[in-house]
Amino acid sequence: MALTGTRKQLNEIIFGTDTPAGKNFDVFLIWTILLSVILVMLASIENLSVRYGDLFFGLEWFFTALFTIEYLTRIYCARERRSYIFSFYGIVDLLAILPSYLALIFTGASYLMVIRLLRVLRIFRVLKLVRYLSDANLLMRSLWQARRKILVFYSSVLVICIIFGSIMFLVEGPKHGFTSIPKSIYWTIVTITTVGFGDITPHTPLGQTIASMTMLIGYSIIAVPTGIVTAELAHELGREKTLARCHNCGRAGHDADSEYCKFCGYKLEDFDPIPND
Repeated sequence: MALTGTRKQLNEIIFGTDTPAGKNFDVFLIWTILLSVILVMLASIENLSVRYGDLFFGLEWFFTALFTIEYLTRIYCARERRSYIFSFYGIVDLLAILPSYLALIFTGASYLMVIRLLRVLRIFRVLKLVRYLSDANLLMRSLWQARRKILVFYSSVLVICIIFGSIMFLVEGPKHGFTSIPKSIYWTIVTITTVGFGDITPHTPLGQTIASMTMLIGYSIIAVPTGIVTAELAHELGREKTLARCHNCGRAGHDADSEYCKFCGYKLEDFDPIPND
């Protein structure tokens, strides 16, 4: 959809980062987001809230008004309004202002405004880090390709947690804090992930032995998902290599975005593709 006049100018400023005005707008927006999130955090401190409650309230509605105007302006100047409204950033923009209005109906909803921090993701556009999105896509593809293996792994871990949790419930019992099988499974999950526990501890020698075995199992399996993802990542990295063969030295294996041969420095605009045979 072609834009003209005011809508085109606003679109270049709000959605674009190639112009000084666009960059300045995004920098201003990021600072505004950070200040509004800091404001929400300060307002959650009781002493400050009692002393500066009216100031916090006024500033919050000032930020809310700014974000509301920005959101409506984005809808107005977007090339495809429906696409923007239902896009990731469109939903986040809406969620950035929605808590303030919900706070008029539901007490305490204003603290949901920390979701505005998600909008700082736009800093990648300002700093021209979009080129790194290809690496992010590479990681996402690796995780997606390994999804079945990861699912099987976590299913196995869940079975182990259920078994050990049930055993601990029988061995320790309610008098030592293991009041139910679900709570015992919780203890097992906390123990097997090696993050530690303090609210529930085994007291009997047998229970402590089982706890030691659980911890050792946790250390032994923690590297499994890492190996799965690493293998898939290596596979995806191999697929990222272009099949272009340098016309000068005849070697292949260049990165997909390479402009020059990494072996001889010859420009890859003139290359011969590798034969399929």
